[in-house]
Amino acid sequence: MTIAFLFISLFVLMLLGVPVAVALGASTGLTMIFFTDLDIASVPQIIFDGINKFSLMAIPMFILAGNLLSKGGSAKRIIEFAKSMVGHLPGGLPMSAIFACIIFAAVSGSSPATVVAIGSVMFLAIKEAGYTPAYAVGAITTAGSLGILIPPSVVMIVYGVTAEVSIAKLFMAGVVPGLMLGLMMVAQTYVGAKRLGFKATTPASFKERVRNFTKAFWALLIIVVVIGGIYGGIFTPTEAAGASAIYALIISLFVYKDIKVKDLYAICLDSALTTAMIFFIITNAVVFAYLLTSEQIPQIIADAIVGANVGKIGFLIAVNILLLAMGQFMEPSSVIMIMTPLLLPIAMMLGIDPIHFGIIMVVNMEIGMVTPPVGLNLFVASGLTGMKLKDVIISTLPWVVTIFLGLILVTYIPEISLWLPNLMYGG
Repeated sequence: MTIAFLFISLFVLMLLGVPVAVALGASTGLTMIFFTDLDIASVPQIIFDGINKFSLMAIPMFILAGNLLSKGGSAKRIIEFAKSMVGHLPGGLPMSAIFACIIFAAVSGSSPATVVAIGSVMFLAIKEAGYTPAYAVGAITTAGSLGILIPPSVVMIVYGVTAEVSIAKLFMAGVVPGLMLGLMMVAQTYVGAKRLGFKATTPASFKERVRNFTKAFWALLIIVVVIGGIYGGIFTPTEAAGASAIYALIISLFVYKDIKVKDLYAICLDSALTTAMIFFIITNAVVFAYLLTSEQIPQIIADAIVGANVGKIGFLIAVNILLLAMGQFMEPSSVIMIMTPLLLPIAMMLGIDPIHFGIIMVVNMEIGMVTPPVGLNLFVASGLTGMKLKDVIISTLPWVVTIFLGLILVTYIPEISLWLPNLMYGG
């Protein structure tokens, strides 16, 4: 009865339009009061213990770093560099946009920020080059979803804290799948452009490529600062977040001079609002997870699944279906916080590595970012281009299929996710 009331009340509240964080807290509080012997007065202490984690400090700093760079001209410099490298190939401009999304995702760690930063420049350029608006929108909207897979990623930090696994290992685990999905999108774009009759043009000269690289150098260097610093053991992911925020502030103010001191208030306020939203979800999800654990709900579900003898493959199929469905209605961090306490114990019981399982969850959330009815990237792209939401959804379908194929590979070939972290940290 406890688990039934908890989940029924949660989904009823969400169907009524109650924000996810409030629905989580309300359904958990009501269940604790009416169906358990747990002391509701202990909730503040539970929340404090749940969020009193050093690694969570990385979230506001990565968000601030992404906002500092996206508000400035870093995205334009990255785009020009990508265009000089692949712009001459059939589908070169859309491919440039995808490459730029991959690079900017590694800079910002945010999918919507990547779509805005790259799309605001590239949508019009791709259309003017003779491509259909749908082609431009489809490529950039889906490639922008890589922002939550390629490190640094706020969603990965949320999973790492919830699952109590190494965030540094998670960051390493996201590199190869992120690059693989990006290259799959590039290959699809190249084949599609050839079918549409686009031809190769004269490639940029070596001198032009060097010039564009030089202009983008300081923006690209933040990837080395963050990922190289973590790889090299110079600092932890949380310290890397602080370094990235300071670095982004310095190059935006003093090197590129894209922002002024007067702009900092608005940028910091926007970052604070985003951070507050994420932490409000986390605090309510902490209590939700505590209730699940106290009532041994994950163990009950795990025993039922193991007893049903579905096996690892059957479990992963069910997990992907469940996460794909939830990702279409809920924000990624919410899904991660709700489902990790339920699913991870079962996965570990079946011998699935928690780092690998985290990447599976994140790739599912990528697909959720570009699928209706609540795919955030779809709304961002619609607002940015003026296209109807229905048209944006249709335009993304070919690339969504590509990400789905990538999800299958990531799910059933663990080495794609685990090779790099095992190489760096031993496995």
